[in-house]
Amino acid sequence: MSARVEGVEVDTRHWIGGRRVDSADRFESISPIDETPIAALARAGAAEVDQAVTAAGQAFKTWSRTSREERARLLHRIADIVEAKVESLAVVETRDNGSLLRSHRRGVMPRVAMNFRFFADWLLQLDHADFEVRHHRNHVSWDPSGVAAIITPWNAPLMLGTWRIAPALAAGCTVVYKPPEWAPLTASLLADITAEAGLPEGVFNVVQGIGREAGAALARHPKIRRLSFTGSVATAKQIATSAAENLVPLSFELGGKSPYLVFADADLDLAVNTAVGQYDNAGQVCLAGTRILVEESIRARFLEAFMAKARAIRQGDPRDETTDIGPQISRPHFERVDGYVRRAIASGLKPALGGGPNKDLGGLYYRPTLFVDPPAGSEILREEVFGPVLCLQSFRDEPEGIAMANDTEYGLAAIVMTGDEKRAERVTSQVSAGLVWNNCFFVRDLRQAFGGNGKSGIGREGGTWSFDFYCDVKNSVYAPNGWGKNG
Repeated sequence: MSARVEGVEVDTRHWIGGRRVDSADRFESISPIDETPIAALARAGAAEVDQAVTAAGQAFKTWSRTSREERARLLHRIADIVEAKVESLAVVETRDNGSLLRSHRRGVMPRVAMNFRFFADWLLQLDHADFEVRHHRNHVSWDPSGVAAIITPWNAPLMLGTWRIAPALAAGCTVVYKPPEWAPLTASLLADITAEAGLPEGVFNVVQGIGREAGAALARHPKIRRLSFTGSVATAKQIATSAAENLVPLSFELGGKSPYLVFADADLDLAVNTAVGQYDNAGQVCLAGTRILVEESIRARFLEAFMAKARAIRQGDPRDETTDIGPQISRPHFERVDGYVRRAIASGLKPALGGGPNKDLGGLYYRPTLFVDPPAGSEILREEVFGPVLCLQSFRDEPEGIAMANDTEYGLAAIVMTGDEKRAERVTSQVSAGLVWNNCFFVRDLRQAFGGNGKSGIGREGGTWSFDFYCDVKNSVYAPNGWGKNG
C-alpha cells in the first residue's frame, strides 16, 4: 500500500526485518499546508514493535561483527542515494511537516547525507591511544551495545532522525526507528534507501504509529539497549519511567527557552537580523533564542529596527520560494501556541507584534508575535511555546544580563551578541547552556558535543560522544609477561 505525495510514491507500511509489514489499524498524516489528509499509514502497536525489535536483535548478531570498513562503505552508499533523491525527500517532507521547501532542498536534506558520511568517516578514525599502568597495557575499545530505539520529533524529522540513526549504525548497533506521527513519511523513504544501499535485513527498521502506543511499547521493550529521544519534557519523563525498568541508557534532547543576549557594543544590524531569524520554521525550533535580552542603552534602537525587519517577514505556502515562514505543524499544536498567547494577553500583556492567527491565510498560519517586558515568572516567559512567539526584556549591566539569561529551568542553547571578545568569553563561561553561539546562530559541526542542561536534556551526542553512547566502552588490561608459557 502506498500514497502519492507531491508526485512521489511513499509506501505506507512499516519496514521490519527487510520487508514491508502492514497493520490492521491505520492513522492519517495531515499536511499543515492546507490541513488535508495526504496518507493513511500502518499504525503499530506492541506486536509490531516486538516484531521489529526481534528482527533487529537477530540482525545484531551479524551486524555487530561486520568490519568497520564495510559498515562505513554502506553508510556512504546510503548518503550517495540520499543526495540523488534530495528533491523527492524535500517535497515530501515539506508537504508532510510544512517547513520551507527551499530549506529542505539547500540545507536539511544535504545534511541528512552529511550525517551518514560524517559518522562513517569518524568510525574509521575512532581510536584511543593505549596507556600503561605499572607496565600493564590498557586498551580502550567501543563494543556495539545492541538494539537502539530512536524516537524523533516532527520539526525536522529526517535530519534529526539520521543524526542518531547514522552513529548508531556506524557503531554496530541495529536500529528500530519510530518517526513522529505528525510527519512520518520521509522515514518510509529512508527505509527504501537503506534497502537500495544494501543494508542487511533487520539492521534498520521503521515502526510508524502514535507515541502513546508504538513509542510507549518501544520504550519499555526489554531487549532495547539504548534509547535516544528528542521531544518534550513531559514525554521524556514517561519514556524515562518506562526505560528505567530495564536500566536502558538514555539520550534526551528536550525543550528550550534560550536567552538571546544583546550588549550595547554589538553590531546592531547583525543582532537584529539574527534575532528576527529566531522566527525560523514558524518558531518550531528548540534551539531558538526566544528570550531576547537587550542592554538598556540600545533597547529603543534595537526594538525599532527589530519591528521593521519582523514586519517584512513573508508568511505563506512553504513551497513558494519567496516564503519566509510557513504554518504550525497541526491543529492541536496551533491551538497550544494560541493558548499561550491568549493567556498572556488576558494577563494584561499587549503584543507589540502579531498576537494571533494570520487571518489572511487562515488554516494553521500564526503571525510572528512579540511581547515586550513580560513580568518575571510569567508563563509566556518561562514555558516553551514552540511557535513564532518571542519575548523582549532589557538589562542594566553584564551581571544582570547573565542572571536573567540563567533564570530558566532549561539550558539547551544561548546566543551572545557583543563586540568585545573578552566579554563573549566571560559571558559564555557563566551562561548555563549546552551550546553557546557568539555573534552567530545555528552553526553546527557534527564533531561537537550536543545536548542540554537542566530540563533541556540528558547526555551528549556528536563525534566520539555518539559512539560513547551507542557502545559499551571497554578497557582491556594486558600483563607484561606470561605470554606463550604453559600453566
